[in-house]
Amino acid sequence: MNQGPHVVVIGAGFAGIQASRALAREGCRVTLVDRHPYNTFQPLLYQVATGGLNPGDITYSLRNFAGKNPGVRFVCGNVGGIDPAARTVSLDDGREIGYDYLVLGFGVTANFFGLPGVAEHALPMYTRAQALACRDAVFGRLEHYAALPEEQRAATDLHIVVVGGGATGVEMAGSLAEMRSTGVPNMYPELDRKRIRVHLIEAGPVLLGPFRHDLQEYTYDEMVKRDVDVRLGTSVAEIEDGRVVLSGGEVIESEIVIWGAGVAAFDWVRSLGFELGRGGRIVVDQMLRVKGQDRIFAAGDCSIIEDQALPQLAQPAMQMGVHIAGQIAALARGDKLERFEYWDKGTMATIGRNAAVAEVAVPGRNKPVAFTGFIAWVAWVAVHLFMLLGGRNRVGAMINLGFRYIAWGANTWNIVGDLVAPRRPATGRSRTED
Repeated sequence: MNQGPHVVVIGAGFAGIQASRALAREGCRVTLVDRHPYNTFQPLLYQVATGGLNPGDITYSLRNFAGKNPGVRFVCGNVGGIDPAARTVSLDDGREIGYDYLVLGFGVTANFFGLPGVAEHALPMYTRAQALACRDAVFGRLEHYAALPEEQRAATDLHIVVVGGGATGVEMAGSLAEMRSTGVPNMYPELDRKRIRVHLIEAGPVLLGPFRHDLQEYTYDEMVKRDVDVRLGTSVAEIEDGRVVLSGGEVIESEIVIWGAGVAAFDWVRSLGFELGRGGRIVVDQMLRVKGQDRIFAAGDCSIIEDQALPQLAQPAMQMGVHIAGQIAALARGDKLERFEYWDKGTMATIGRNAAVAEVAVPGRNKPVAFTGFIAWVAWVAVHLFMLLGGRNRVGAMINLGFRYIAWGANTWNIVGDLVAPRRPATGRSRTED
């Protein structure tokens, strides 16, 4: 039985999972707290939203995780407050959890930038519930469109707007475009697929901003090849009921607006009393300690390191989680802390079937190796299947993705749920969003 310090980890995302696993190996007693009883693999949420994967393929039971990692205990609940002096975490149902050390890894939420109507009408893509709402909205809208009289359909276009030209937006727009081109003719033979239009809106001058210029150009060309209406240097000014108003005054009549334009800290983080940086993220020092605290650490998207900007991706969060575990073990032994050094292993994004971009770090080379197309797509699939928690999830995702690839164009978007009008689920109040 572990006799080391008791560490409370808030949030079961990439950082929290890695920290909990590494802390348990260091002999710590770990209490993992999250408002969901499951971990969500966010990079594949767009597959759930477009009917390619079941939600169970990308979610993993946290009680199962705790059972397979001796020393880890899971508590399901919302965090109501933190008392650094008393070393306690209070949940909003009245429970209190004492700690020797605390790790914050509760992630971020969608950033609507204060734009009118976005919070009310857009569909973000950061949680399981949001992906399901997006899926049901897309298929619900298709059913509504198919039910229109033929003469009305002949005079009406169905517009789907994706906002944000990062990985989330590109992957979502690419998947929707392929669904329109290969899935709709099979599922909805009465529809003219040319009248279903997918728009990708990006305020910046390029898609996939963090990538190399040649990969950005490849991505743009692949989007155009898939008949996606890409608008660069264009932002959303307002979203009304059934209408998207662009910065130049143009209006797109659309009841489905998928929002992947950025992330921000949860509003409730301000109540914790820690120093906040850009985007409302918690400021940490080079040792990953929350500024002004000696027993509280933060990792992943909810944190920002002084004088060191890191991409808000899975790899930095995972490496930070493991590093924090080592820091806490060092403190328990009376050793000195070490600065966090991020190893950039590269990044990748998929555009669609047989098309992806990747930058991979290679030992001995100053610059990462970049590649595109089928090889990059295979690498993307392999990496994401490997990163899924649990063998069942890997097998389930592999079967569904494999079936989609083999049966391409015949029966590839058949995972559906309730068909509802587009709507946005309640968000913004989570205390432990993953």
